[in-house]
Formats: sequence, structure tokens, C-alpha cells
Amino acid sequence: MTKVFAVRTTIDLDAPLAEVWRVLTDSAAYPAWNPFILSLTGELTVGSTVTTRIRDAEGKERTFTPKVLVVDPNRELTWLSRIGFGGLFDGKHLFRLEELPGERTRLVNDEEFRGLAVPFLRSMLRRTIEPQFAAMNNALAAQLNS
Repeated sequence: MTKVFAVRTTIDLDAPLAEVWRVLTDSAAYPAWNPFILSLTGELTVGSTVTTRIRDAEGKERTFTPKVLVVDPNRELTWLSRIGFGGLFDGKHLFRLEELPGERTRLVNDEEFRGLAVPFLRSMLRRTIEPQFAAMNNALAAQLNS
């Protein structure tokens, strides 16, 4: 059994759940504001495969084709990317929205990495991916306030 390594960020946003969800799931607008997920194409429906192009903190771009696992409007969007053969490297990305008082929303931007390669990639993931989660969170906040 492989251990899970998680990268988890949160941000409290000055917008109601429905507005955060609308911006988060408007993937066609990602190129205009999202510094991490440069593009996301495909249907955000359970069981579908989408194509994401990301940019890490070092400027490297990669394309993934994750399978959408959860689409729970105003609550959760989750997908799973698999690299290599089963069990080599999986990344389960989760966006969870939590309602806060005063028409505010907490976004949990989280990815759990599993697989045989994870122990060798932990420091790289912490260095190149975690800053981009925070950058995306801050860009989402700015987009909501624009």
C-alpha cells in the first residue's frame, strides 16, 4: 500500500457559494484568469474525461486527461489523473466549497497523490505545485471581485 501525499490550500472568498461555483466551473474563462490551470476542455460531468493544461511554479506546462469523479453543484468538483500504469502516480484533485457566514465561501483546493513514484516526487510537488494552488486561489478571489 502506498502512502498518500496531499497538497492542500484554502482561501476564504467574499462571494456566495453559487457565484464561486459559477466562476470555478466556467472553464472557458480559465485562460483569462487562471495562472495554474491554463485550460480545461471537456464536459464537467461525472464519468467524462477532460483535458487540462497546467503550468507549475517553474513555468513548465503539462497536459493531463483526468476522469471527472464528482460534480456536486455549489459543493464539490473532483477529478482523477493517472500517469503510467496502475499504481505508478495518481493525482485526485478536489475543489470543495464550504458556506461561511455573510455570503462568503471557503474554497479547499486539494490534491492527493498516490502511487509508487510519490515518495520520489514529494519535494518537487511541494515546490512546483503547491505555490500554484495558492496562485489560483488568489486569482479566483480577484476574478470574483472584478
